[in-house]
This record gives sequence, structure tokens and C-alpha cells, in this order.
Amino acid sequence: MTNSDYLLKAAIKKVTEKLNEILVEKIEEATNIAQDAPEILKKEFDSFKESIIEEASRMEKAENIQENESKNTYQVSEIQKALDEIEEINKQIDLFNESINNHIK
Repeated sequence: MTNSDYLLKAAIKKVTEKLNEILVEKIEEATNIAQDAPEILKKEFDSFKESIIEEASRMEKAENIQENESKNTYQVSEIQKALDEIEEINKQIDLFNESINNHIK
């Protein structure tokens, strides 16, 4: 074998060793990530679930406020309607009283 053959074999051997070393490191990293993944996913899911619950609660409160405002608006309009009717009755009573007073005179 010539020197260039030895250099080529040595280069191939060293490249192979380096690739194997990198491959082993990456497999170890992947294994660690895979072991941590369920915990990470659980935390993310719990956080997501919590944010959904908070949003649902906020939406429920907003709807309740809106319903209360609608009820209050309805009650105010009903009260105003009753007051208008009372005012109309008072006007009719005043007209009736005037009519009676005019007949008595």
C-alpha cells in the first residue's frame, strides 16, 4: 500500500469515527428529549386547558352582563311605559274633573 492509500483509509476511518460519535450524541439528545417530551406536552396541554377555561369564564361573565343589561333595559322601558300610562290617566282625570266642574257651575 502507498502512503496515499494509508492517508485515504485513515481519513475514511476518522470521518467514520466522527460521524459515529456525532450520531451517538444526537441519539442521546433525542432520547433525553423523548423522555422529557411527555412532561413538556403535559405542561403545555395543562396551560392550554387553563386558558380555555379562563376564556369560557370570561365569555360567560360577558354574556351574563349583557343579559342583565337587557333585563334592565326591558325593566326601564316597562317602568317608563307604566309611567306614561299613569300620566295619560291623570290627564283624563283632569279632563273629567274640568268637565264636571263646568257642569256644576
